[in-house]
Formats: sequence, C-alpha cells, structure tokens
Amino acid sequence: MKAIVFASGSGTNFDALVKVSRQGKLDVDLAGVVCDKEQAPVRQKAVTYGLPERWFNPKAYPSKTEYEKAILEWLHELDVEMIILSGYMRIVGKTLLDAYPNRIVNLHPAMLPNFPGAHAIRDAYEAKVPQTGVTVHYIDENIDSGPIIIQESVAIDPAWTLDQLETAVHAKEYDLFYRGINQAAKDIAARKSND
Repeated sequence: MKAIVFASGSGTNFDALVKVSRQGKLDVDLAGVVCDKEQAPVRQKAVTYGLPERWFNPKAYPSKTEYEKAILEWLHELDVEMIILSGYMRIVGKTLLDAYPNRIVNLHPAMLPNFPGAHAIRDAYEAKVPQTGVTVHYIDENIDSGPIIIQESVAIDPAWTLDQLETAVHAKEYDLFYRGINQAAKDIAARKSND
C-alpha cells in the first residue's frame, strides 16, 4: 500500500518513518512528501532519501478546494492509498477527506481528547498534569478528533522543563507513529477486502 506524507516543517517524524521503513518495519511504501511551505527542511530530506516531493503553495489557488484538487491529482498519479499527516500545520478540507475517507492518519502529541490543537505539549506542561502522551488517529472534519488508532501515555516528571517534556514526547512519537500507521494499513486493507 502506498502512503504519502504531508508535512510543513523540519520533518523529524518523516525522518523517523523513513528509517523504520528502511529497517523493514513499516507496512506501507512511502510514495513521497507533500509540503505547503516552500522553505521547509522536510523537502530537502525527501530529496536526500530519493523520494519525490512537491510544494503546493496554498496562496497560488483561489480556494482551499482548488488547492486540494491540485494535490489530489498528484496523489492519483502516484497511486496513493493513505495520507500520513506528520507535522502538517494546515486543516485538511472536504476535498481530501472525501477522497480518502478513514485513510488520513494524524500524529498528535497528547492523549486525545485532552489537549487538542497546535500547542499540545506546552498546554499539557502548563496544566501541570501528571501525564500526557501521543495519539495516532484518523482525521475527520474537526480538529484532532476522529477515531483513535493507538495511543500511549508519557509520565511527566514535575522537575522537567518544557524542553525535557518535548524530548520525552518526541521519543514516544517516533516509536508509536509507525505502529499506528501499520495498524491503519491493516484496517484499510481489511475494509477494502470487505467492500
């Protein structure tokens, strides 16, 4: 099954996925990277790994629908069956949701439904909760909702700085993300064989 990564930034989780893939532990073939930021380091990482990458400038399209239709054309060319959101800082719209129902997987650095949104690690840190975690889930039209595939907690040491908590959460992400993707690939394949 071919999967494509959507990313907006440095691509640390993309990096981890490629490494796991090269160890034979990822059950999908990475088809490339879609990026919404021209200067994002993830684009160079894709090139380094020999994977196709494409920058789609959201400002170059008259609407979100047209922007997503352009992306969709490329995904069809690549025969992509699953979308992996890895630090993609844009809300996915109806065009992609309708084209990939229950086939868009997101990584979120908290135990959803707790701490949705863009600053989950900081929010958990400031709330002084005893634990946070990482969730891999399918997305829907709402923010950080949708069916949970897998999640695991991260205990927070009260003495930690925010940086230390971020390091602990990222370590959990690298381990959990690929396992969640593998589970999603199984789920998608099972749904396909039942259709």
